[in-house]
Amino acid sequence: MKINARKILLGLPIAIGLIFLVNLLFVGARVIPPANELIISSIGDASFLNPVLSQDSASSEINGFVFNGLLKYDKDLILVGDLAKSWEVKNGPRPEIWFRLRPGVRWHDGRPFTAEDVRFTYQTIMDEKTNTVRRSDYELVERIEVPDPLQVRIIYKEPFSPGLSSWTMGIIPRHLLSGQDINRTPFNRRPIGTGPFRFVEWVSDEKIILEANPDYFEGRPRLNRIVYRIIPETSLSEIELLTGGIDLFNTYPHQVARMRLDPRLAVYRYPSLAYTYLGYNQKNPLFQDKRVRQALTLAINREEMITFILFGLGKQATGPFPPHLWYSNPGVQPWPFDPALARRLLAEAGWQDRDGDGILDRDGQPFRFTLITNSGNEVRKDVGVLIQRYWRDIGIDVKLEMYEWSVFLKNFIDPRHFDACILGWSLSVDPDAYNIWHSSQIKEGFNFIGYRNPEADRLWEEGRREYDLEKRRQIYFQLHALLAEEQPYTFLFVSDASPALSRKFKVVEKDAAGRPVLAEVKPGKAGLMHDLIHWTVPKGAALTP
Repeated sequence: MKINARKILLGLPIAIGLIFLVNLLFVGARVIPPANELIISSIGDASFLNPVLSQDSASSEINGFVFNGLLKYDKDLILVGDLAKSWEVKNGPRPEIWFRLRPGVRWHDGRPFTAEDVRFTYQTIMDEKTNTVRRSDYELVERIEVPDPLQVRIIYKEPFSPGLSSWTMGIIPRHLLSGQDINRTPFNRRPIGTGPFRFVEWVSDEKIILEANPDYFEGRPRLNRIVYRIIPETSLSEIELLTGGIDLFNTYPHQVARMRLDPRLAVYRYPSLAYTYLGYNQKNPLFQDKRVRQALTLAINREEMITFILFGLGKQATGPFPPHLWYSNPGVQPWPFDPALARRLLAEAGWQDRDGDGILDRDGQPFRFTLITNSGNEVRKDVGVLIQRYWRDIGIDVKLEMYEWSVFLKNFIDPRHFDACILGWSLSVDPDAYNIWHSSQIKEGFNFIGYRNPEADRLWEEGRREYDLEKRRQIYFQLHALLAEEQPYTFLFVSDASPALSRKFKVVEKDAAGRPVLAEVKPGKAGLMHDLIHWTVPKGAALTP
């Protein structure tokens, strides 16, 4: 099946004309926002402004500005101190990490941050009553000791190589949450952290407002506010960006060329630390045969998707690790587009069109199921439509359904109530994805497709115990190859990040003499906002298109 590229191209002038017409209509009516604030478009609302409970990207991004971890990744994806000013790792059969905390750090309510907050955060995560998916990152901790208010000693039961990276998670305040039901506390909608921005307001499905923390230990951010506007439709976000209603938008591939035509916008491109996939619920008997999952992948033309949906801004995924990362196995090749082989594998698994209706069947049951994804994401919607067609061509009947993000999570993903889904993972810098793939994470972790494989479990456990970088790499090479063969997901593609930002924003840097100078905002390996506390809108910068 081929997409008619000519029709797509003919439609572009109409779309561009409509956007600029709306632009002209809205410019005269809109309210010019105050200077020196950043307005970001978010496709979905947050769920929990609490790093222990959050699972979605909107919540995680906001939590990253409100809370601090003991450590963080810098622009080059190197671990550096955050709430911890220094640390020491003592390896051995029962390794230890000693953290020495920054003195003088205060919560947004003025109370001092101490080592007891670190211990409380760990205890909260490990409490079985806490609805968190992060427990697996801390289950190998034997105990946490607090010698004094500025020291934390963490003793592990056995070697745990992702130990340092696990402490990048935000720390929560003991004095506000001790004795509370962490799952229901009002704190989850009115958070208090130690981060560079303080919470101000949350209007559900409309906006979340943060303001600069004047007492931040790295210095007050130069921006006065960050406003997250919840805009579920990508076309509306594009209009708002063009008319100045928002400043930053993670554009979709079909919008990138148009955004680059506007001299007021900087449009970036860099490899994302993420991939898009099609997940099969292993509880459904349809997907329990590996040959069926392989056939479903073989029937999908992913190169066509990258050309016509991503407009070339991405690469085929070969497995659970993006190809530009050190632990991605270069020897694993993507499954080809081969509908004929897909039909043969399905026939081997007992699926044939015995009644001549065009739909495969087995034991009297047609090969029919529902594929779901979240609304508002144009790429996932288009992927779903194409997959419907690809699978129909080999005799599989699929119904595509889309749901608003919070409904999608609450009613389908969290209770594991779906057949197949289109989603994406934003990954950690560390290769450990135990909570996505290990069978122990089916109930409360991120393994919501219910994947079980003893060999995969063994390798994930082995990877956590190995400190030698090259030996670790080989373990994850094996996992990459195993999951590519098993196809519990159809690993679709790794798309490039392409955020568009108003050029009125500059970053304050130091010149060779240590004097502050204005420079263009540039992404690092960690993405675009790694130095956000140094962004500013210089006086005199144009606020109107």
